[in-house]
Amino acid sequence: MNSVSPSAAQYVGGVMQDELVESRRQQPPERQGSFGLRLPQTPDPSRETTGEPDEMDKLKAKLMSAWNNVKYGWTVKSKTSFNKISPVTVLGHSYLLNSEDEVDRFCLAFVSRIWLTYRREFPQLEGSTWTTDCGWGCMLRSGQMLLAQGLLVHLMPRDWAWPDAQQLTDVDFEVFRPRSPARAGGVPIPSFGSPRGSNAPEKPLPNDQPPRCSQRKRPESAREAEPIHHRLVTWFGDQPSAPFGIHQLVEIGKSSGKKAGDWYGPSIVAHILRKAVAKATAVHNLVVYVAQDCTVYKEDVVRLCDLSLSQTPPDPSSQAWRSVIILVPVRLGGEALNPSYIECVKNILKLDCCIGIIGGKPKHSLYFVGFQDEQLLYLDPHYCQPVVDVSQVNFPLESFHCSSPKKMPFNRMDPSCTIGFYAKNKKEFESLCSAVTEALSSSKEKYPIFTFVEGQGQDYGLEGHSSNKSGPAAHILPPGNQFRSNNRRNSDEFVFL
Repeated sequence: MNSVSPSAAQYVGGVMQDELVESRRQQPPERQGSFGLRLPQTPDPSRETTGEPDEMDKLKAKLMSAWNNVKYGWTVKSKTSFNKISPVTVLGHSYLLNSEDEVDRFCLAFVSRIWLTYRREFPQLEGSTWTTDCGWGCMLRSGQMLLAQGLLVHLMPRDWAWPDAQQLTDVDFEVFRPRSPARAGGVPIPSFGSPRGSNAPEKPLPNDQPPRCSQRKRPESAREAEPIHHRLVTWFGDQPSAPFGIHQLVEIGKSSGKKAGDWYGPSIVAHILRKAVAKATAVHNLVVYVAQDCTVYKEDVVRLCDLSLSQTPPDPSSQAWRSVIILVPVRLGGEALNPSYIECVKNILKLDCCIGIIGGKPKHSLYFVGFQDEQLLYLDPHYCQPVVDVSQVNFPLESFHCSSPKKMPFNRMDPSCTIGFYAKNKKEFESLCSAVTEALSSSKEKYPIFTFVEGQGQDYGLEGHSSNKSGPAAHILPPGNQFRSNNRRNSDEFVFL
């Protein structure tokens, strides 16, 4: 494959394909090449010195923002069907939807995930005229959701679920009551939020509040953790001061040659998240490790996490250990997903230590959190919402949680993705290595998706994944291969079609 800039060609599998097509349509013909690509432009010296966008860029940004706000400001509602006899897996937990109790547990598990989408009317991104990320920020939003899940398991109790989780909408649970001689065919349960067998409409809640998941008694720790929940969401607010907000991520991306309005791949986003966590002062005792060449080097992780190694002299008896989020950029095939890896992806999503996968399907970047049968379960950032002022006390959380689960076939998954894991301490890290290695061995391919090895790897850093560099190849080399090249292509593959 010929590696080219994301702003210059379509993404194989189309993670951002429709967004790129739309931007091309809005370019004057004289600014497009024979492939619809932007031709080099004569730089404006005055603009370069000030770093400010010119009038044409301002007009272009306004037009694109207006179009994308319309395009992503509404959705066509369609129901998602769930199989009544197959378990649904959500980040290491399985739910068999054959009773209202199980449906309620699934509701809490899904709706409690942090949902981060396109936003509009936020403060202008520095050095640009953008006040929205509609049409270009989907992979950044998917990355935010992956990091948010890592922070949830880092900061919240293991049994935490959002106490005010809304009832699922736009779903069709094909769940049936147990069969009896009188009703051999079974009777469908219309909704876990309405009385069994009743076709009467549900009574509206006071003050027109949306229906909630079952109000059975929940652990007191869930309510006690709500201030942490609110604080965590503020870290992803759409304002310059938020450590993991769109402003901060775009600023960090500049060191890799990216800017507001560009498209980001899952590997680039992994390194941006690593930099953001390292820079943040709000989060303590947490680091992010990004795998290199489809390999997790255990000694590199230990050096990041084991605080005793930084002591002079090192203290082997010290129990100080920083929690770690491990991000592994991979490519699950060439131009399409290799079906041999599907079982492996399923086994990874079954692990407690997995915090999800960022990748996509043609025309969309998505955050995958689970699966049922041969379909992936995901959160979609492609919905443009008004900005929320997270600096206000008790700001509403509803727009940061999704009540409409969506599914897509595995064979539509783009092969370029980043897989996330979390380990709180050294013991969990060791368990993670064993569990993930076992899951990886389920692949029918000769070589695993990625590997864990002893020792250290080269520190590529974010700059090594700049859009003008080459990156990981579409195939995977075996562990210990002596011919492993340092000049790997980036897993964010952009090629001419």
